[in-house]
Amino acid sequence: METPEKFPRISRRVLLKWFATATTAMTMGDMASISFGFTPTPGKEVPKGYGQDPDLSQYYNPGDFWPLTLTPEQRKTVTALADLILPEDHLGPAASAVRVPDFIDEWVSAPYPDQMDDAKVVIPGLKWLEDESKKRFKKDFSSLNEKQKRAICDDICWPPDAKPEFKQAANFFSRFRNIAVGAYYGTPEGWKAIGYEGNVPLMSFDGPPQEVLDKLGVTQTVK
Repeated sequence: METPEKFPRISRRVLLKWFATATTAMTMGDMASISFGFTPTPGKEVPKGYGQDPDLSQYYNPGDFWPLTLTPEQRKTVTALADLILPEDHLGPAASAVRVPDFIDEWVSAPYPDQMDDAKVVIPGLKWLEDESKKRFKKDFSSLNEKQKRAICDDICWPPDAKPEFKQAANFFSRFRNIAVGAYYGTPEGWKAIGYEGNVPLMSFDGPPQEVLDKLGVTQTVK
């Protein structure tokens, strides 16, 4: 399977539409959060984003409106975790195949309140995941086998059951999962996985009944 780094980056026009769809999809999960102490770089200007009236007829490249936050190493971690949460199966492709890591990079980089709050959780959480991976297995998280990845994630996948030392990490996992799921089910592949067909006619309509037309004294025009 190709990794996101082998794909051309998603245009900002597509991302803006995806943001709107994914935000709706995120309502299916909890959005519990906790700060890991992340703060913006002192003196760094905060980009203004798209503004009130973005021109959707244009195609924008990464960096045209805001710089992307994730490093190549962080993107590897994001890809590995997203694919663990949303692997390829009989319902659809893995998260990385539908560009979920690209979306997450854009999401935590966007200069809007919700996304900036998520960045305060996700970015330090990725560091915790890497530190824990090296502590337990002496490897980067993306280099672990599935059993090793699950051994870490099993400790943080459900905040109510997490041990005290894993509470912050569990809240990170919850937030990351919501963003990844929101992104995944904001794609056509995600719609197909849950059986969503969109706005399609449920039945054919051949016009009103003839008795109604006769009562009204009108003739149906057949095209």
